[in-house]
Amino acid sequence: MSKTIGLTAAFVLSLSFFAPVASANGLKLQTPVAFAEDNDISNAIKTECEIGRQLAEFVKEYAPEPVELVAEAPDTGSGRVLRLEIVDAMSMGNAFLGHQKYTKVHGALFVDGEKVAGFKARRNSMGGAFAGFKGSCSVLGRTVKAIGRDIGGWLADPVDGSHLGD
Repeated sequence: MSKTIGLTAAFVLSLSFFAPVASANGLKLQTPVAFAEDNDISNAIKTECEIGRQLAEFVKEYAPEPVELVAEAPDTGSGRVLRLEIVDAMSMGNAFLGHQKYTKVHGALFVDGEKVAGFKARRNSMGGAFAGFKGSCSVLGRTVKAIGRDIGGWLADPVDGSHLGD
């Protein structure tokens, strides 16, 4: 009998330990991730590539907690909110000459209206294996996938002022 009580107590204790991380609605994140207001990103990237949508989906995939993707910028005043913006993206080269792409993102985690921590992230890509068969948007997609993975790791231990990626 005491073994059952001990296991039950351990289970209840473990639930209380994870309660702050796994909130009822999880972490809120706008999709697609917006471009910074003062960006110099080419219109071709903004209209032809879907890096904002991809970034939100990759953050959701790699986050250590449930992520709720929302269409409008969520209110940072209640719950856990991750604010992201794409501040720069560059696409030089092509499949024949070689790809040279990067994406830069700034983000901040808010909990009940207070900023917990912020970061800057950047990833570069030359296309990886079979780059000669990939289009520019595909290679930019590789950069936001890596950034999404970086953000997922950061969310497990958010440190203010972090620089993620390359």
